[in-house]
Parts: sequence; C-alpha cells; structure tokens
Amino acid sequence: MPGGLAAPREYSLGTMWLSLPGFGTLLIFGILVLAAYTFALSVRATAGEPRRLEAARLGAYGTSALILCAVLLLAYAFLSHDFRIRYVSRYSDRSMTDTYLLTALWGGQDGSLLWWTFLLGGYTAACVRWMRGKYLELQPIVIATLMSVIAFFCILMMFAANAFEQNIAGAPMDGSGLNPLLQNYWMIIHPPMLYLGFVGCAVPFGFAMAALITGRLESEWIVAVRKWMLVAFLFLSIGNVLGMIWAYEELGWGGFWAWDPVENAACLPWFTSAAYVHSTIIQERRGMFKVWNVVLICLTFVLTIFGTFLTRSGLIASVHSFAKSDIGPYFVYFMGLAIAVSAGLIVWRLPLLRAKAEIESLFSREAMFVINNWALLGGMTFVLVATTFPLISEALFDRTVTVGPPFYNKWMAPIGLGIFALMGLAPLFGWRKSSSDSLARAFAFPGGVTVATIIVHAILGPKWGFPPIVEGATVDPGFAAQVYGKLSSFYPGVTVALAAFNVAVVVQEFYRGVSARRSSAVKKGEPEGVFVALFRLVQKSRRRYGGYVVHLGITAMFLGFVGTAWSITEEVSLNPGESMKVFDYELTYRGTRMCPGGAGCSPEENSVAGRRMLFADLEVKKDGRPMGTLSPAKFIYQSPPQTTSEVGILRGFRDDLYTVLAVADPKTRRATFSIHVNPFVGWIWIGLLVLIAGTSVSLWPDVREEKVKSWAYVRAMVGATASLLLSFYLAISVAQPPMTKSVSLSRLAPEGTSISR
Repeated sequence: MPGGLAAPREYSLGTMWLSLPGFGTLLIFGILVLAAYTFALSVRATAGEPRRLEAARLGAYGTSALILCAVLLLAYAFLSHDFRIRYVSRYSDRSMTDTYLLTALWGGQDGSLLWWTFLLGGYTAACVRWMRGKYLELQPIVIATLMSVIAFFCILMMFAANAFEQNIAGAPMDGSGLNPLLQNYWMIIHPPMLYLGFVGCAVPFGFAMAALITGRLESEWIVAVRKWMLVAFLFLSIGNVLGMIWAYEELGWGGFWAWDPVENAACLPWFTSAAYVHSTIIQERRGMFKVWNVVLICLTFVLTIFGTFLTRSGLIASVHSFAKSDIGPYFVYFMGLAIAVSAGLIVWRLPLLRAKAEIESLFSREAMFVINNWALLGGMTFVLVATTFPLISEALFDRTVTVGPPFYNKWMAPIGLGIFALMGLAPLFGWRKSSSDSLARAFAFPGGVTVATIIVHAILGPKWGFPPIVEGATVDPGFAAQVYGKLSSFYPGVTVALAAFNVAVVVQEFYRGVSARRSSAVKKGEPEGVFVALFRLVQKSRRRYGGYVVHLGITAMFLGFVGTAWSITEEVSLNPGESMKVFDYELTYRGTRMCPGGAGCSPEENSVAGRRMLFADLEVKKDGRPMGTLSPAKFIYQSPPQTTSEVGILRGFRDDLYTVLAVADPKTRRATFSIHVNPFVGWIWIGLLVLIAGTSVSLWPDVREEKVKSWAYVRAMVGATASLLLSFYLAISVAQPPMTKSVSLSRLAPEGTSISR
C-alpha cells in the first residue's frame, strides 16, 4: 500500500476498484445529488401529486441509506488503520482499542459533521416512516426542509471538511492518536446524545416550515411536532448532563460546569425547547401563543446551528472546540438564510397566527407559563450575549474582553432560582382564572412544607455542614457589590426551600389526582387501590404527570448545583505515611507507583499500552471506618504526547471525596494533592435518570389518542426507553478502562476494596 501502510486487519474488504478515500468522497457527492433530487421531487409534490410524494419518500430513504454507507466506510477506515485518509491519521493510532477507534468518528471536526449528517438521516427516515398516511399536505415541505439541511452539510463536507480527504504526502506508518481527554468512556455517549438533541430539532423546524408555507396553522402541526420536540429536549438534557460528568471526571478541577463557551452553546437550545414544551400546552388547550410557538421552534433550530458553528469555527478558545477552520462563513450564510426565511414566512402568515383567546387573569396557569417562558428566554439571552460578547468586543472595538465563571454565576443564579420557583408555582394555578380560595387551598401544603424546611435547615444545617447562609468573598468594594454579596449569601437556603416547595407541589398533584380517581371509582361501585389508581391516573394523562416527574428530576439537579456553595477545597503536600483530615475524611498517603511494569501494579494496569501511569495511593477513612483506597494519577501518553490528571473519586449521596494529584517528586516520593469535598454532586446524575423516566412517560401515547390502539407503537416506545436507559450500562461496562476512577454511590465498599484507576 502507498506510504508503507501495513495491510489492514481482519476487517479487510478486499481490493476496491476505487481507492477507499475516493469512494468515500464519491459517496458524499452522491448524498448531495440525491438530497437535491429529493428536494426537487418534494417541491413538485406540493401540487398534490401522490406519485411524486411517494418518490420523494423513497428518495429520503435512499439519502439516509447513502449516509449510513458513508459512516460505515469511515468506521471501516478507522478499524483497518487506513492512514491514507488524513482524518484517520490525525485522530487515531494503532494502539487504540476498537471502542475508541469508533469514538474517533466524532472526535474531530470532519468526522463530527458526517456524524451530524448521519443522525439527521436517521431522523429523516424515522420521520418519513412515521408520517406514512398522515399529514399528506405537510409531508412534501417537511421532506424538502430536511433535505435542504442534509444538502447544506454535504456542501460543507465536499468543500471545507471532507472526512475522506487523502494525505498529500501518502499514508504515515502510524497516526497521531486521539486526544487523551477524549479517551474517556463518557465521550463515547456524550457527543452522540448531544447531537441527537441538536439534530432532532430539525424535524419540528421542518413541520413549522410546512405549516407556514401551506397555511395549515391549526392544531394539526402542533400535535405532530410535540413529541419530536420532546425527544430533542430529552437528548439535549442527557447530552448536557453527560458533558458535566465528563468534565467532572476528566478535567480534574473539581467542578462540573465552567461556563465554557462550547458548554454554553450546547445549553442554549435547551432553554428554548423547554419553553416550547410548556407553551405548546397552552396552544393546544386555549388556541393561544401561535406566533410565539413558531418563533420558539425556529429559534431552537437556529441555535442548534449556531452551537455547531461556534464549536467548529475556531473563533473561540475552548477545551471542547475544534481547530480554527474556514467553515465559519458557510454556517453564517446558512443561519442567515434560515432566519430570513423563517421571519419572512411568520410575517406573511401573521393573520392566520392570531390567537383565539387572551390571558384573562394574571393569577392563571397561562400567565405563569408566559412568565416562565420569558424567564427561560431571559436565561438563554444572557448566556448567548455573555458567550459572544468577547467576539463582539474584539470585532467592534478591537478590545479583548474575558467573561469568566464569576460573572455567569453572579447573574445566572437569580435567573435560575426564578425559573425554579416558577416551575413549582405554575401547577398551583387554574386555567383562565384562579380564585383566592382555590389558591389558598393549593398553597397550603407546599407553603407549610417550605416553612418547615426553612426552620429545619436553619437549625440543623450548620451542624451538618450545610448552613443556609453562606458568606461569599466580595472583591468589589462598591455599595452595589456589597449589597449583592449579602443577598447572594442567602441563595443556598433559598434553593433548598424551593426544592422542598417543588417536591411538595408534585406530591400534592399526585395525591389530589389519586384521591379524586378513587372517590370517583367508589361512586361507580368499582373501588381502586392506591397503586391501581396511581397507574391509571398516569395512564390517562401521561404528558401531565410525566412532566411532574421531570420536575422532580430537575429539583434533584438543583440540589446538586447548590452543593457547590458548601464545597471544601484544600491543597496539601505529604510524604509517604503522612495523613491529613478534610471534613469527615482522614486520608493517609501510602506512596506512588509507576505502571505498567512497576511494583504494586495490577495485571490490568500492566496490560495498558500507549501510556505510562503514575499513581499516588491514598487510604481513606471516614469517622474511623475504612472506605477503601483512592489512586489519583498522572497519565503520560505517547501519541499524542500529553500528560493528563486522572482523578480519584469516592462517591456518596451526601458528598463526593474528589482527589487530584498535582505533582509528585520521583526521588523523595513527596506528593502534592488537591482535595475537594463536593456535597450532593451525585444528585445531578440521579436527577438525570429521573428526568429520563419522566420524559419517557410523557412520550408514551395518551389513552385518548388513536395511536394507543397500535400496540406496535407502544412496544416501540417501551423498547426505545429501555434501550436508552440500558445505554448507560453498556457504555460503561463495555468501554470503561480496566481501572475505575470511583466508588459506587453506596460507599459501602468493604475494607481493602481497591478504588484506584
């Protein structure tokens, strides 16, 4: 083979009539041609020609199949170490396992764009299959919109970021390897989940375009869109939280969200999709907010493109972003086109988008949803402006400005608490108007629980290490800064109180529903038990009660967020045999070991290739009880040459003990550690699982819908939910390195249990 490339492994497909890189490029060109042809057929099908619509549907399937072929071809190139392809040689080497070779598909810019297109092809095929026999007037424009997005990414790959581009100098003997920071099992599932959220927003956008162009702006398209947007919201939530887990375990700074520009770009569409999920309920029920909902769908789609642009343009410096490239102008033109077309269609259809009703009272559920929407949009706008302000300042004023985490935390904390409060308030209000008596009854139980929580927190919080008032350091001596510092010291107590309020509201809503159902059943002479009534209640109104479960998940996440107010951080240098005490933990340093090949290394540690690992072993006790051994480490990678900090984490429901090896003297074996005690971090991950469960319940068809009659549909939803929950276990069990970083949440490891990575 050219350039001394060794023969491929057992994955060889034999000699091709065309080189693999050339065949891959030809596939991308074929995808572009077929997408354009399908687009043209779809446009012609708007005239009401069934045969052209069927041809467009087949064209969409064919386009998706070609994209799948391209992804499989690139995967084969990675597995066979075909370093003729520049992308393969830059993001893999011969020492990488098959798991990480496949992960490299989205590890770089060119491959991630192909992966983005692949997921969009999957969504397109699923959407076309789902629309069979339905929404016949909307189908052509939906397909045409999705084809135009696919065509855009094909143009990007053809002219600016071809994943099959050949190395000009020929194939090297070995590749450069994947960035060590990406060789983490969470990176196997974090980018695909986030991409599924980003890409999923294209389907609601397609329906919005179809409704605007055809003028069919009644409830038909809203019913079609709601589940697709809920799916996108689910994957956006999963992707963002998995990104937190990756940052927490891999970057070694003790936190999980640093307001990095790429992190911010990933959460922007989450705000708008969450707003839409709430406001669409009002349009379905009252015929209101038609313009607002269309704007939210279009804005969410544009923000997904903006996030993709921000990550790949190289305009910002981030641990997540790719190298600077020339694809930025393509994204700018595409975003400009999407905004112009969306705005033009909305203005054109304004007469048809007028609301049938108005908000009758400020004390109504509609009003609470509107305020909640504005709060979500306010959070999105703040993050967007703060993220792009350095670019704007440099472009307009030639001044370099840095917006750091303290600035975000200062302003997003009150915005987040406002959203958190509104999340609990909305269910307590009735539709149209709420009387003072009904509000008093609705607020009685949640209000009582909140007051009791405040009292208990004030009394017991300081004893347990979680005081409700936490004084923060105020650098600015100004009066406004001092006032803000005093107010912000109450945020931990306010967060805990709002968490109790939200939980009480959800419990009350379930209790009221079950009680009403049981009373009704008794009157009918068919009494129901509590659990039967609960099951049938949720079955009758899955969207509503699934949403309440999602609220519980978000409440758990807020508990994890507020834990940072009580975190403890210490740095210490120890000689072997010395001990230190941090909070309730006693840590004893036992020395260092170099693996592979050193004394004290396990067979798994000695079998690792491509890196050297310096471990520092810390025995951990809590209240005199042995908890195991943590082994934070430094990993020295050969390809690419880089050193990373690998953390040791002792996980718990109450707090995490988080250890980082800063430096170790190879002669004296004296080591410096950064020790963090992070309260309630585990509740963020628990909250994600609860959110997944609640969203899955909401996605199941309501009993009143005709779709519930199709058991195939129900089975598909059950299978999808089970697959989603199972993916976490599979990703960890299959892809996790043989040395684990952490202990299970139970913290009940027996004495002598190894917890080293």
